[in-house]
Amino acid sequence: MKNIQLLVFIFLVGTLSLMAQEPNNLYPLEAKIKYHTDWTKNHYIVRLNEFSSDPAKEGDIIFIGDSITEGGKAWSSKFNRNDIKNRGISGDVTDGVITRLGEIFYFKPKAVFIMIGVNDLFNLHYQKEIPSPEYVGNNVLTIIEQINEKSPKTEVYLQTLLPTHEDFMNENILKVNTMLRQQKGARNYILIDLNASFKNENGFLKKEFTYDGVHLNEKGYNHWVEILKPIISSI
Repeated sequence: MKNIQLLVFIFLVGTLSLMAQEPNNLYPLEAKIKYHTDWTKNHYIVRLNEFSSDPAKEGDIIFIGDSITEGGKAWSSKFNRNDIKNRGISGDVTDGVITRLGEIFYFKPKAVFIMIGVNDLFNLHYQKEIPSPEYVGNNVLTIIEQINEKSPKTEVYLQTLLPTHEDFMNENILKVNTMLRQQKGARNYILIDLNASFKNENGFLKKEFTYDGVHLNEKGYNHWVEILKPIISSI
């Protein structure tokens, strides 16, 4: 009798644990991200609702980031496969990504492609709330560490931040990218150096790849896709 009661108890605990992680609870709609602008606070909720209505599946490939990732729209069609999800949120910062990693922990995708941090650096310059480039780099490393820990079979591809048309931004982008390159051996991720492929001889984002000096145009996205094609085809 005691054995039966024990089995029932274990079953109930397991069931409650799964219920607590139901997909509908994996999108933090009530989260307050300190460094979000007023516009981003609203857009964050809009995008999380979109993610919830089209949740990831185990074995998917996830692109996670900010407006540069969101602007890629249907990444699945770019690579002619139906297992790629776009988890870019315009205006998002590293803290926002850390807060919404639950979907990845739960569904355990095959691979995650990360590029995040440029909005943090804009905040660092204009609002002066983000403490430093090192804060941004450490947050990116925290994202990687958490995925490594909670979804250990997920391959993590970290993409360096793209250059912009502003010296003050590129200086801090270089600091973050250098930090991430130096940490490569200490953490489980594959580094994809997009920055080197998008900058001109002066270190600025090539004009043919952008419409405003920060975001990519169609040619820019096509260039990104060509860089990733060999990697995506091997996953």
